[in-house]
Amino acid sequence: MLSHTLRQPEIDPSLRSALARDYERFRTGLPRSLEEYVQERYAIDLSSEYGGLRVKNPFGKASGQLSLNISQVRRDGDDGLGFVVLKTIIAEDAGGAQSMSEWAIEETRMIVERIRGADGDEGWTVSWKGRGWYDTFEKYLGFFNEALAAGQGVGMPVVPSCKYHLPRSGEGEWKSAEYEHTTRRLLEVWQRYCPDRVMPIEKDFSPTLAGSDRAAQTQIIIRWLTRVTGLIRHGAQPFRIKVGLKVFNAVFGDDFQLEMLRAINESCDSEDAPDFLVYGNRLFDSNRQFDGVRGIAYGGPDLSARNLSVLSRMRLLEHLGSVPVCRLPISGTGNIASGRTAAEYLLRGASTFQIHTYFQLPSSEYTMQTGGKTARALLELYFHPEEGLLAWLLHLRRMFDWPPEWNVKEMAEFCLEPANHVWAEHESTLG
Repeated sequence: MLSHTLRQPEIDPSLRSALARDYERFRTGLPRSLEEYVQERYAIDLSSEYGGLRVKNPFGKASGQLSLNISQVRRDGDDGLGFVVLKTIIAEDAGGAQSMSEWAIEETRMIVERIRGADGDEGWTVSWKGRGWYDTFEKYLGFFNEALAAGQGVGMPVVPSCKYHLPRSGEGEWKSAEYEHTTRRLLEVWQRYCPDRVMPIEKDFSPTLAGSDRAAQTQIIIRWLTRVTGLIRHGAQPFRIKVGLKVFNAVFGDDFQLEMLRAINESCDSEDAPDFLVYGNRLFDSNRQFDGVRGIAYGGPDLSARNLSVLSRMRLLEHLGSVPVCRLPISGTGNIASGRTAAEYLLRGASTFQIHTYFQLPSSEYTMQTGGKTARALLELYFHPEEGLLAWLLHLRRMFDWPPEWNVKEMAEFCLEPANHVWAEHESTLG
């Protein structure tokens, strides 16, 4: 791990000076061809892969209230984001019935506030009362259509997110009609713009699910994780689809989080095995209150600490030969408020990074004081001389002797190999 005791990345002084100059230089706006600039200046290829699609850089917007209208998507494309995951649609059958309708709740006001983690670190969390897409499915399809067109114009993949039926304890049958109708309608829109590419979709296990009666039993959760992918694939026929499971943080402790990941990797039949993972969703606290609601999701330092700890345990067990290696591509998410934290996820095999809260901070928290918050955040995430991703990729490339032609995807694949889990053996150096 990249310990906070390692105050600065260990890189060539000339590169450190170049980053400091660029950090100040781009206060008025990022270079139009950001990836080309980074390639020429620092010999770093920022491209990666998300859901089987090439992305020009690894930073994306996580599904939520920042990806529910076309103006947001267009601004993200203009600001240079790598990809966008749209607000979660609640699945329905051909008659419009939604078994998960309690998640189709409109957002009210939001509050961005500081939060202190258990280890004393300060961060940010966003609270709101609302869940998935609350308008009609037809309007979502129209939005998806517009978003695909906008993303295609700037080389920014746009991907849907969906909450499908999840049976409660004692509810034996899956509502496959919801899987079939919703998936096929989304694919109809996708085929207009990307007929030669397989559509990725995120299966959303929202953080509020952790506090619901549906997720009250561990065996029910394992059943969900090992069955939903096959149902989505069946619903997509005759088209292929790339399914990503957005794994939530359950309320049963870290041992069960590891069990969830192991079940996905080791217990899924071939048809039920996902194509990639998104890890991991926000924490849920049944005692936290917001806007008259008791029991809300939250983020901040405790979220990234838990996510990274669970992923570390899995990778260490792989390193020791105790469990099969999980080679599923991972899109890391959870309190990614710096390039350093993104690098922490990278070291555990994440090849892209999804952000939500960090795009909503008060303007005073960003060095750049013009333009949209996506661009302001990206300046910090890339170019900060001590906390930025470029500095830490240069540090890791020196440490692991990575070839300069490797992109972020190849760096993550290196970190997946148990023999290369050098960080597991050098905690005194890396954290």
